[in-house]
Amino acid sequence: MRILITGCNGQVGHCLTERLKNKANVLALDYEGLDITNQQAVIKTVTDFKPNYIINAAAHTAVDRAEQEVELSNAINCAGPQYLAVAAQEINAVMLHISTDYVFDGESKQPYVETDITAPQGVYGQTKLAGELAVAQCCDKHLILRTAWVFGEHGNNFVKTMLRLAQTRDHLSIVNDQFGGPTHAGDIAEALITMVESVEQGLQPEWGIYHFTGMPYVSWYEFAAKIFELAVKKGVLENQPQLGSIPTSDYPTPAKRPANSRLDCGKIGRQFGIEPSDWMAALENIQSYK
Repeated sequence: MRILITGCNGQVGHCLTERLKNKANVLALDYEGLDITNQQAVIKTVTDFKPNYIINAAAHTAVDRAEQEVELSNAINCAGPQYLAVAAQEINAVMLHISTDYVFDGESKQPYVETDITAPQGVYGQTKLAGELAVAQCCDKHLILRTAWVFGEHGNNFVKTMLRLAQTRDHLSIVNDQFGGPTHAGDIAEALITMVESVEQGLQPEWGIYHFTGMPYVSWYEFAAKIFELAVKKGVLENQPQLGSIPTSDYPTPAKRPANSRLDCGKIGRQFGIEPSDWMAALENIQSYK
């Protein structure tokens, strides 16, 4: 089994590389190893390595910067996945691609299912949706995994930001009207590995889009409260900062955030037996997030 991983230094890419290196012949590349926006480089890498599976963990995820960096966002989030998908199709490889809750408008009162209408509200979501469509159009054997609120021991994320801010602030105001499922990067990696192994073992899956996030759903305020509770319990922080809850309107950002980032994970469970990420269990290891 030969697996090409792009974006290997990102949160999920790092976990994938660590967990697959003893299971398969892995070529794990970061931007310096493979610029996915360079089609000739993509073709050469894929042609030379001949992977059975391509897992694209590369993305432009700076949501606010994307509002100004439109061309770069489109290149990384749409053109790059398209080039990988075309190359995968050429050698009959399976393409696995990570996407996001930002493809939705966030206005639904229910958790989103894979067939719900997409309506991205900003450049990040628009380019990620374009990437999904390109992958689906260019590669027959594709598995697109939409996720949300990613955190992990490696890279930058909400958990690390909260722990850092708590070192210097006694009071923090956290948004309380955006809801989602925090998702551990390691669990995303495990979900993707399970999908690969299922196909490798002969499962003929329904190609297309799957949702995978953590449970239970919480607000950012509730997520922060749990982070600080565990941080004090585990000795990472001496004291919890005082938390104040604020509406999104009190914390304006260049890119609009979805009020509802809850994704329904039923389909991936039925098809692959994959359970939602247990984010509270992942946080028990909070001393590793410093």
